[in-house]
Amino acid sequence: SSGINAEYGNPVDQCEQEYEDMCYTPIRHDTIETDALIYTESKISREIEEMRAQIAVIKKSSKEKTEQERDLNVEERGLALMGDATEDEELFNCDIQLDTTYSWADKYKPRKPRFYNRVHTGYEWNKYNQTHYDQDNPPPKIVQGYKFNIFYQDLIDPTSTPTYKLKKCPEDKDFKILTISAGPPYEDIAFKVLNREWEYSNRYSFKSQYSQGIFQLWFQFKRYRYRR
Repeated sequence: SSGINAEYGNPVDQCEQEYEDMCYTPIRHDTIETDALIYTESKISREIEEMRAQIAVIKKSSKEKTEQERDLNVEERGLALMGDATEDEELFNCDIQLDTTYSWADKYKPRKPRFYNRVHTGYEWNKYNQTHYDQDNPPPKIVQGYKFNIFYQDLIDPTSTPTYKLKKCPEDKDFKILTISAGPPYEDIAFKVLNREWEYSNRYSFKSQYSQGIFQLWFQFKRYRYRR
């Protein structure tokens, strides 16, 4: 009401009368019908919790479905990038754990990027193998290179370009740790690769590029070739 009516002794009486006159909502009911649905505080709280539980189940199911679709998409895109594996190639999807903290972790939840990698094997024709083996009786195959395809579909900074670095493997001098970094919200990811000299020429299919959310690092090791 815009003011106190003089016919009422106090504002409380006026408010009660206006409520009775249906000037306020909800409408006042002095009696409750026998089939009325009564909500108590405990009933409301219980129903809210049940609804939250149902929503959580739906979200979990949706998340699992999304992750399955992403995994399938990663495999499909990996095959599109590299084609079908040859008899000298096999999957190399074993990363190693890193103990790393990120300055942006309080703002973005760190997550591991998806990847689809291959290792390339072949014959090494060094002096020993040339002496003890030939084309009809070749030596055991060894690792000759790798193809890394790391997927960064949701980089916070779309202008950021992933980088890589190599460092010594403290427990095994025959290997190095290849670490790839991109920025939030992605964690650094690392792989254990052979400690050998790389071929950086395009002739040997070296590739280090980032395009359409995919970082590709393909390289082969320098090797000896067999000559009769």
